[in-house]
Parts: sequence; structure tokens; C-alpha cells
Amino acid sequence: MIKGLESILIGSQKASKLADFYTKTVGLKKGSTWVNDENGEEGIELFVGKQGIYVMDHSKVKGKAKDPNRVILNIEVDDVEKETKRLKKAKVKVVQDVYHMEGYGLIATFADPEGNYFQFVQVKAK
Repeated sequence: MIKGLESILIGSQKASKLADFYTKTVGLKKGSTWVNDENGEEGIELFVGKQGIYVMDHSKVKGKAKDPNRVILNIEVDDVEKETKRLKKAKVKVVQDVYHMEGYGLIATFADPEGNYFQFVQVKAK
């Protein structure tokens, strides 16, 4: 029986640097940090609300994301225009500026320093 989504994992060549981007620039909350006893790779827990995201060193991850459209993190915000301006001011790469998706709401797409995409979304009131 499936119980739910436990977390999302983002593999990185340098997890601590990527986690710093998501906490200091994007605004996610930082949880615990650990080191894998078997291989010395570091992991950092981040939170979007109660949902966990793990950014972890991974020996098979090198360089930037080759297909950043494959998995995109959607982070819900209360004011997508305001949050987009904040990230632009921080010089975060904008992939697609704010646009409206009918029946859903407003979306803006960005790239993190490793080329992974994430979006700020403001869903319409139901």
C-alpha cells in the first residue's frame, strides 16, 4: 500500500552549495545535515511547508542538468509577481517570466545554479 510521497531527492556535485541557494536565495527552510557513513557524501534536508526535499552529493552527478524539463519543482507562493521580482533582483536565471495557465493560476520558471528548473506557482482560488 502506498502511504504518500516521503520526499524528493536532488542529486548534486556539491550539495551544500546547492542547498545554500535554495535556502538563502529561494527561501526554503533548512532541516538537518548528515554525511553518508559509507561514501562520505553529504545530504541536506530542506522543506517546502511540510514536504521534504533532500539535496545530496551524488558521485554520478557531474555538471549541469542535461534535461531540466524532465522534473520541475513547483513551489506554491501567495504572490508570484512579488516573489519573481525578488528572485530577479537576486540574479536568479529566469527561464520563463510570469504567465497565466487557464484553470490553474500564475507560473514563473527559474533555473538553479546546476540548471535544474523550479517554478513559483500561485494557484487560483477555488
